[in-house]
Amino acid sequence: MADVITVSLVEDGTKLMRWFLRKFPAMPSRDFYKLCRGGQIRVNSSRVDATRVLRAGDAVRIPPTIAMYAKRENVKKTETGEKFSMSDLESLRKTIIYNDDDIVVFNKPAGLAVQGGTGIRKSLDKMAVALFPYDKISLVHRLDRDTSGLLVVAKNQRAAQHLANAFQSKTAHKEYLALLNGSVSPKQGIIDNYIAKGQVFNDATRVNNGAGQRPQRAITEYRVLSDAGYVSWVLFSPKTGRTHQLRIHSAYSLNAPIVGDDLYGLDKKLDSGLMGMLTTNKLFLFAYRITFHHPRTNKLITLRADVPDFMKSVMRFMEFQLPE
Repeated sequence: MADVITVSLVEDGTKLMRWFLRKFPAMPSRDFYKLCRGGQIRVNSSRVDATRVLRAGDAVRIPPTIAMYAKRENVKKTETGEKFSMSDLESLRKTIIYNDDDIVVFNKPAGLAVQGGTGIRKSLDKMAVALFPYDKISLVHRLDRDTSGLLVVAKNQRAAQHLANAFQSKTAHKEYLALLNGSVSPKQGIIDNYIAKGQVFNDATRVNNGAGQRPQRAITEYRVLSDAGYVSWVLFSPKTGRTHQLRIHSAYSLNAPIVGDDLYGLDKKLDSGLMGMLTTNKLFLFAYRITFHHPRTNKLITLRADVPDFMKSVMRFMEFQLPE
């Protein structure tokens, strides 16, 4: 008996052949054409050819004769060498919280690299290209690999330019939630200093690192939402976008590193009570809310993402609340 697969929203606009061979990459294309000509592959019960453009909600008939291909390893390899499975793509698709013709917004999981590079097998940018093969996917801002939460991706050049300008000029506003290892005082304020090579400085004096790197100004607004004595639940609003800015400011400016930070928090041991609550070593830093003007309509949009499960369990135990 034939199976039927419904075309998802993010697959809208994909040609039948590309869609089908993504699902069954081990099947020779000649067999695909033969099945189409014979009416074995159908869309909404109608005969189609390979060039049919699929729309979200279309029902694609999958003939039982290709079951053997589905049992093979279903892996896609990109031109740059990254490999990821169809289940990887489906997992990423499920993290989409907003999608239109110009942008797609993901709730990125912790541990997934945003951008591909040497030694990176999977990255969000390459998988987004596979999810949206007819769009020009462009990154307009970044998140650390270990940081989870909202990531806005442009789907065309116009949107990319608009959003890149918005993030650079800070007209786009980002807020992060973090669990800090320690009590923070004062309970709100603005951190304004300089960062270079994972250190903070009071001025822009050159650092003796062989390249004469000048520290970059780093500004972070923060507010303690709840303080349990040995941990603090904090809302961050970065005004600049330096590498590891929130992690460095937490560890060195607030003397309370982010829980799970294996780069800047190693010198401070976790409270035994907190250790008993934690079931993961993931970084407790989450891009929670983002506000920006839509690149086409210029309408102001505010998006929030669901807090990841590994943070929710601690929030419930500590009775921490989400900010308004």
